[in-house]
Amino acid sequence: MHRFLRVASAAVALAGLFALAAPPALAEEALEGVVNVNTATASELEMLPGIGAARAQAVIEAREAQGGFKSLDDLLAVKGIGEASLARLRPHVVLEGETTVRRE
Repeated sequence: MHRFLRVASAAVALAGLFALAAPPALAEEALEGVVNVNTATASELEMLPGIGAARAQAVIEAREAQGGFKSLDDLLAVKGIGEASLARLRPHVVLEGETTVRRE
């Protein structure tokens, strides 16, 4: 009986980990289109993977301070965006053109 409880507890814990890990991956897959980081609103920026309200505001402030982003690498100057974050963002962001992002 004790062995069954240990196995059941492990299964529940593993299921919990999968439940926590799944939403971000699904959210990234469901993102279609691009965000122009030089013109996007905070709500458009928040659709990007790893970008919440505070980071969206930081992007807007950095954009205004720099007079716009000249390169996607300029996003590294935004607090909270490092190399790994930028790698996740690259497929979804542009410097020119229309913001076309939408969730599927």
